[in-house]
Amino acid sequence: MIILMILFTLLGGITLSAQSSINGAFGRNAGTLETTLLTFITGTMFLAVFILFFGQGNLSALFEAPKWQLSAAFLGTMYLLLTVIAVPRIGVIATSIAGIIGQLVIGMFIDNFGWFNSLVLPLDWKRMTAILFMFIALYFVYKGNKRSSHETEMKTT
Repeated sequence: MIILMILFTLLGGITLSAQSSINGAFGRNAGTLETTLLTFITGTMFLAVFILFFGQGNLSALFEAPKWQLSAAFLGTMYLLLTVIAVPRIGVIATSIAGIIGQLVIGMFIDNFGWFNSLVLPLDWKRMTAILFMFIALYFVYKGNKRSSHETEMKTT
């Protein structure tokens, strides 16, 4: 079961990078806010059909949840909007790595302090070293992007 969850998450990451790339290109043509809106409208329609056939039938439970839990919808929207803005400027890889670093950093704080009733996993030197390596990877990817962009500009002029 754990392997299946890892594979699902891997597939989610693959689709997220593909979606980021497509949304970045689409955002240049249609506009950032418009692209984000279309993504959420499409997702809403897809989920409405999915809920119709596979849902638990309790949509009113959404409004019974603690208010702070409803902030997840806003945070997801902000993530998508910021990704649509970033991809055309720094590329898919740099955007993805920066997003992952952000997730890991806040995830370490959430784990360390047990926020939101999560499992408590203390912050240690191994986790801090992993974050350091992620920042180093982001640096090299971003520098590679700038060099490739500069070389492309030189060839076209």
